[in-house]
Formats: sequence, structure tokens, C-alpha cells
Amino acid sequence: MNNYGLATIHQFLGDRVVYRNLAPLDESLPGLDDLRSRVGLSPGVFPRKTEAAYAQVVVHMLAAARDQDAPSVPIRRLIFIGDTRLLDGTAFVNLCAAGGWPGIAFIGSETKSDPSVEAVPTGQGPWLYLSNRWAALLAFDRYCQSQGLPVDEHAAVIVDLDKTALGARGRNGNVIDQARLQAVQDTLASLLGTAFDMGAFRAAYEPLNQPEFHPFTGDNQDYLAYICLILGAGLYGRETLMADVRSGRVDAFTQFIADVEAHKTNLPRELEEIHAEIYANVQRGDPTPFKAFRRNEYLTTIRRFGCGDDTAPVEKLLNEEIVITHELLAIAQTWRERGALLFGLSDKPDEAALPTPELVAQGYPSLHRARTHAVGE
Repeated sequence: MNNYGLATIHQFLGDRVVYRNLAPLDESLPGLDDLRSRVGLSPGVFPRKTEAAYAQVVVHMLAAARDQDAPSVPIRRLIFIGDTRLLDGTAFVNLCAAGGWPGIAFIGSETKSDPSVEAVPTGQGPWLYLSNRWAALLAFDRYCQSQGLPVDEHAAVIVDLDKTALGARGRNGNVIDQARLQAVQDTLASLLGTAFDMGAFRAAYEPLNQPEFHPFTGDNQDYLAYICLILGAGLYGRETLMADVRSGRVDAFTQFIADVEAHKTNLPRELEEIHAEIYANVQRGDPTPFKAFRRNEYLTTIRRFGCGDDTAPVEKLLNEEIVITHELLAIAQTWRERGALLFGLSDKPDEAALPTPELVAQGYPSLHRARTHAVGE
């Protein structure tokens, strides 16, 4: 593994990046609000990555981008680079269906096992190319060519950002998790003050973050952070809440926050405002209701970009810094030179990826423009 120096995601994606709110950073492209009527979405509804409506919105964005670059060159195939078979695989299949394209998705997750790749059908036409080495991206490029799906001017390439282009899963992804956990801790410590108990927080956060409780938390870090805040305030007992979830007495986050709202007079006065804000955001259908937490996540994440010394051992960079996946950076630049359309997707909330106006004035960049080390084989 080598350090290839500082780079940015912007080098190969430009501003053709969208985060959770589906608002392209390239403002010349249509965003979700421009496309709602075309895909039948009501105001205030934000489709998630695995939903068909999400794919339909992204396909319209791809078409607009292609029309800007080469209006006479149609998109004929889709290439997807991601890190999770279920989440990214589902998004990929939906995108192929929405665009009417054949395609292949590279799904990477580095392991200590011997290198392996496996091409598997999705059952719906497109194929998944599963690999336990990010270095297999070069072989994947050759595989696409051999399957009659070359990555050229007729290809649209979707690049997942989190734990793919940045913090590659199995190699560097833990640093992304560390940044998010630090943001939860910082936010709760600020709100709870002297009532914040690190041991009690970890005892709640760690089990509630497991798949067993995903039906309750929605696998949503905003919901989980809020639940830990309410537990830290003493409004509920951790063991009692877990028992109620396991028994089905509490089966959804919306039920939990509605109960807090019904008993909000029991909240410490200093939490009344933050509860009211989060409750109102949930009622509006906002998938990112805990804004204070997500703004802290931006700070704890950006501080892990390019924070290592250029001469630091690679292992130290991988353990402490969020780095760019060099193999992806290299092949993406090659694909771009061939005329492929590249586009970045992230399910990270916009508040956790983009600086506030005040931070912009101080020189803080959005994550895709932040310089950090590129590491790979």
C-alpha cells in the first residue's frame, strides 16, 4: 500500500455530486425540487437511495449532464462503483431500470482473505462484480470491456462516495465511523452539560446501533443520536427502552418521539428547544432532523481530511485520516478521458458534507473539494 500524495474527489467528479437532499452541487443541473412533478413526488418527500423514485431523479440528472457534455452521444450503459451488495446493489438495479440500461456494478470490500472476484446476476438483468480488493478495479475495467459494456463515451459511471471513493470499506472506513461517533458525543456533551455520562452513552449507543434495533431506529443516525440524548436526560431508562422495543411495545422511532412530545414538560429546560426543533423536522418528513449533530459531523469529518503528515506511515494514515481510494481515483480519471460521464452519489446528509456560510467565509470546503491523501496499491 502506498501514499500517492494529496488529491480531491473534485479532480474526477467536478461538482457533479449529490448528497442526501438530491441537490446537485453543480447548480446547472436540475435538483429534486425541479424534478418532483416529473417523478410524481409530493413536496417535502425525500426518497432514499434504495427507492425507485431516487433512481428516477438521478437518471434525469444524468440525462441533463450528458446533454451538457455531448448531446449527440446517448448513454447506453451504466457502471456503478459501491461498497455494499444490498444498499448499492439495489440502487444500481433501480438506476438501470429507470434508465433502461444494461450495466455492471463493482462492489468492493477489502478483507484479509486471498484476493477473489465473483460476477453474479442480480436476477433483473444487470450484473454485480464482487471483489475483496479495491485494486481489482483495473481488472473490472477489462471485464466490462469483455462483456460488451466498455466504459467509454456511451457509459455513465456512478461513484458512491462514502466508504468507496472516501474511506474505502475494509481499508479505511472505520475513520468515517469514528468521525460520526465523535460528532454524536460532542453534540450530546454540549447539550447535556454535566449530565453527560460517556459510559452510559456508549452503553446505549453501541447496542442500539446494531441491526437488531434497526426497525426501531430506522438505521438513521439522527434518530439514534436523539434517542441517546433523551436517555442521557433521564426521561427513559436504557434497559426499559430496549425491553420495550424487543417486546414490540415500542416499534418505531415516530412512536418514541411522539411519547417524548407528550411528556416534554419533564424534559430539562435546556433541551426543550432542541426537542421542539427535532420533533418539528420529523413531522415534516425530514430524514435529517438532528441538524446540530450533523453540523458537528461535518466538523469532525473535515478535520480527518489531510490531517496526516506526508511522510507518515501508510498504516497510520489509514487509521487516522479519511483518505481517497487511489485505485478508484486512477481508473476514474482514465474513464473520464475516454468520455464517460462520471457522477457522485452520497447518502450523507448535506449538513454533514457542506460547510455553513460562516465556515465557508473561514475557508472550509465541501467534502468533495477537501484535499486529503490518496492511498492504494
